[in-house]
Amino acid sequence: MLLGRIVSKASALIVVERLKQLDGVLYAFEIAPDIKEQLMEIEKQIRATLGIEVKNTGVEECLKRNHIICIIKDRRFRPPPEPTIYLVADDGTILGQEVLEKDKFKFQCADNVIFLSDDFVVFTDRRPKPGSKEFFLMPPVRFPEVEEIDGVENVVSCSPSPLSDLLIRKVHGITDDPKLASVLIGFDLENDTI
Repeated sequence: MLLGRIVSKASALIVVERLKQLDGVLYAFEIAPDIKEQLMEIEKQIRATLGIEVKNTGVEECLKRNHIICIIKDRRFRPPPEPTIYLVADDGTILGQEVLEKDKFKFQCADNVIFLSDDFVVFTDRRPKPGSKEFFLMPPVRFPEVEEIDGVENVVSCSPSPLSDLLIRKVHGITDDPKLASVLIGFDLENDTI
């Protein structure tokens, strides 16, 4: 069992080193196990504007993994491979979503959307069932650069809330700079032992 832990730690370090090489990544480090619970508590209490609930299932899934790496990035970092936020009714109807730059033209030409901002649309032809409540959903997102590493599995990434981001930066002695953002990447290793 001890050998398994040493190998896992070395593999987690390999992931950290790979992440440090990505354009726009300023810091990359593993999140300590004692911080995981604090992050989950913070995320459970997050509310968006007007009291709409925010469900950050990306963070929930990420924190279920054996290893969690945080990167602090600037604007040179690549865009996400898929939307990172949706407006959803509790009946499952997707009412709105983030629009990635690569998809913007498709939405600008659509008759059934209204842009609420440069990067978020609502769908005018989608109606939830009567009595449904809306919430913002931040789903787990793929992280291709970690998925391609041999021995790494169950990879998910997510953006933590500003309060979680602040905690992470405080613990790691990183100045709070609004031009930077954090991303959590959770994964398991083939050789993890329980």
